[in-house]
Amino acid sequence: MKGKKTRFVKFRRAVLFSSIFLSITLALTAFAAVAEKETLKVPIVASPKGAQGWKLKEWKGKADFEVVEAEASTAFHLKSVSTSTALYKEVKFDIRDYPFLNWSWKAVELPAGGDVRKKSADDQAAQVYVVFPRWPAPVNSRIIGYIWDTTVPAGVSIQSTKSSYTKYIVVRGGNGDLNKWLTEKRDVYQDYKRLFKEDPPKVGSVSVMIDSDDTKTSAESFVGNIFFSK
Repeated sequence: MKGKKTRFVKFRRAVLFSSIFLSITLALTAFAAVAEKETLKVPIVASPKGAQGWKLKEWKGKADFEVVEAEASTAFHLKSVSTSTALYKEVKFDIRDYPFLNWSWKAVELPAGGDVRKKSADDQAAQVYVVFPRWPAPVNSRIIGYIWDTTVPAGVSIQSTKSSYTKYIVVRGGNGDLNKWLTEKRDVYQDYKRLFKEDPPKVGSVSVMIDSDDTKTSAESFVGNIFFSK
């Protein structure tokens, strides 16, 4: 009788521990699912054509980029010698759901004389854009560009000299932080409302760009770990 009671106690303990373990596992799974929904990633993945899901735009000259494993994350390594090129990825969502844009970047060389305020010198080594399509998209889309400018100091907001619907925010300015990985975070929703004085349409794409064609110089940078968060 005593032996049966002992086995019954052990069985109850085993069932209790199993229940606790299952509860913890379910809780962790639920937490992970919630955490995953807190971000919307814009992954950079190497492919035979360069970068999976990203499309290439070459305004002037041939693009010079590669996908690399950098200190911060998988990133684009961008170079420019009197060229103007971009990579973009379609990501359709409401910016109200994920208002914060996060990314990491490192500038290695800034285009000499680059100045976003001047049409003849509008070159930057590192640029991250959020595009809000509005029909007709080629001429009416709203665009916010977060840039690293050679001359203009950080904190300045300015309209593009080449497009009335493109607004720039200088996140970094000058050579002071060259060759350092820096992490940025911007409230795109609030930036849009401040810059365009209207509620934003849905996001259509994200773009990473480098150019040095106006200044006829060279530039180099890394950009990676791009994602939107709540």
